[in-house]
Amino acid sequence: MNFHGKDIKIFTGSSNKDVAQGIAGCLGLPLGKSDCSTFSDGEISVSLHESVRGSECFIVQSTCAPVNNNIMELLIMIDAMKRASAARITAVMPYFGYARQDRKAKARDPISAKLVADLITVAGADRVLTMDLHAAQIQGFFNIPVDHLLGAPMLAAHLREQIATKTDEYVVVSPDLGSVTRARNFAAKIGCPLAIIDKRRQKANVSEVMNIIGDVEGKKVILVDDMIDTAGTLCNAATAIIEKGGATSVYACATHSVLSGPAIERIEKSPIKELILLDTVPIPDDKMLDKFTILPVAPVFAEAIERIYADKPVSPMFG
Repeated sequence: MNFHGKDIKIFTGSSNKDVAQGIAGCLGLPLGKSDCSTFSDGEISVSLHESVRGSECFIVQSTCAPVNNNIMELLIMIDAMKRASAARITAVMPYFGYARQDRKAKARDPISAKLVADLITVAGADRVLTMDLHAAQIQGFFNIPVDHLLGAPMLAAHLREQIATKTDEYVVVSPDLGSVTRARNFAAKIGCPLAIIDKRRQKANVSEVMNIIGDVEGKKVILVDDMIDTAGTLCNAATAIIEKGGATSVYACATHSVLSGPAIERIEKSPIKELILLDTVPIPDDKMLDKFTILPVAPVFAEAIERIYADKPVSPMFG
């Protein structure tokens, strides 16, 4: 039995209009007509300017800064489409905010990622399409299907072109113990050995590099992480790799460029030669650095949307 709507419609919130436009372009569709605005008292208003009755609607909205505004926009858009009789609603979230609050780290902590998942479900979403959740088990917080896309294949493909046959000159490094599995899989994709930074975090958003497990001396190093927030972990790792490990140069790649607080200043002063990022989170012009290389995620999300609409599996996209 076929449960999807009569056609595909792509809508966007305020957070990542370029990605939404790119997805619509890849699918050969116009972007859905809608407006998100704010009343003078701060309340968010959403208006749909075309019919969605019986349509398969995809709302593109990264819940990046301003996080709470973007979440509310998404929830209100979902509610508006549900009340307008959309056949099926998918929340397309290239970046899922609150993903790091996925467990009780200490007594009386909330599990905010679960709360956000519940809000999206209760608002009326039928499915979530996202990329590189900070913790993959967040998929289990939802009581609706979650299609979890991977950013690493895009980053790896870009680096494979640069590395070519010189894999023996490069080492993939995990910036902390929590990223070891991600870095190991990434190293396998590009055919390079693996090293690990052993880091002790003193308090939230502050990190201290302790030592390097593996040989990086005389090598070109590629640091791999899922997101860059304040960039403390990444920049401390890069400095340690050069000063303690004896590496010749440092490159880095990550899916989500949150870049809050002192991130830009730290990256600019760091020994990182090139930082390869995906555009799941938009980077304002005043934060853009020459060492940034930005890769588009729209083609991957567009293919996933086509597969969802055709009731085809998404997993073959990543082997």
